[in-house]
Amino acid sequence: METRWLEDFVSLAETRSFSRSAELRHVTQPAFSRRIQALEAWAGADLVDRSQYPTRLTPAGETFLAQAMEILGTVQTTRNLMRAHHEAARDMVEFAVPHTLAFAFFPNWLSGLRRDFGALRSRLIALNVHDAVMRLVEGGCDLLIAYHHPSQPIELRADEYEMLTLGRETVAPYARPDRDGRPLFTLPHEGASPLPLLAYASGAYLARIVGQILAAAPPQQLDPIYETDMAEGLKAMALEGHGLAFLPASAVRRELRSRRLVRAAPEGQFELTMDIRIYRARPGNGRGAAKPVAEALWQQLATGTRPTGAKAGRPG
Repeated sequence: METRWLEDFVSLAETRSFSRSAELRHVTQPAFSRRIQALEAWAGADLVDRSQYPTRLTPAGETFLAQAMEILGTVQTTRNLMRAHHEAARDMVEFAVPHTLAFAFFPNWLSGLRRDFGALRSRLIALNVHDAVMRLVEGGCDLLIAYHHPSQPIELRADEYEMLTLGRETVAPYARPDRDGRPLFTLPHEGASPLPLLAYASGAYLARIVGQILAAAPPQQLDPIYETDMAEGLKAMALEGHGLAFLPASAVRRELRSRRLVRAAPEGQFELTMDIRIYRARPGNGRGAAKPVAEALWQQLATGTRPTGAKAGRPG
């Protein structure tokens, strides 16, 4: 049994909707359903009444819910106790960051931060979006950096978590140029054969962002010939000329300067701009005081003085 199954179950009990809980847990609905089924198999009982809508718990499920919440509370308390013993890390700020931001945004942002804040010891924990959020929720990091768009929000309670905006990021299509410097593949696409698309895996946060971009545009003939969770993987394929990839601006700065990649759509078309945000748990709420260095860093960011490296935005 995995603790995330318990978290899934508690979410389902709160939302009474498989689709809504899957969205909140940043997984596909089939994957979420499989995890609930795995939990029921482990428990040896049906926990969810699937014959009714909205979804309801069975009597066994109601009993199990109370136990699940108690187990999760105990796990959280134990983790906090163990972290309290890890004094060696008291002067190190731990960041949970989704993979794309870990590669494309964080190094440059940290350079600017050190110029303004001073010497800083940091640990980067690169994860998918769901696991990065859970790392913060479970007390496994000091700060979370993540993308935000109103259509794909990260569900963190405002009374429990604080947020600051670090910058903005534009996702747009890019492709390798031909000998004349024009993109090998372009949008909008009007050819007879489908355009090869280098796509994000369905569970990836950026997959939903790209889905929104395409839904807002005229229908296109696209053939998803390759998929992966990570923007860096799509960029590598685009550099080899395998197809067109939607990438964050911060991930392609060097490639645009060297003309190894070029914009594959007119400026202002087939793009979407998101915030880059940083989150922390509000002091209190049973979590204890923040590390002094993490508190000082947060106050530095909250003053409105932004490190020069914090600007992601559009490529220059």
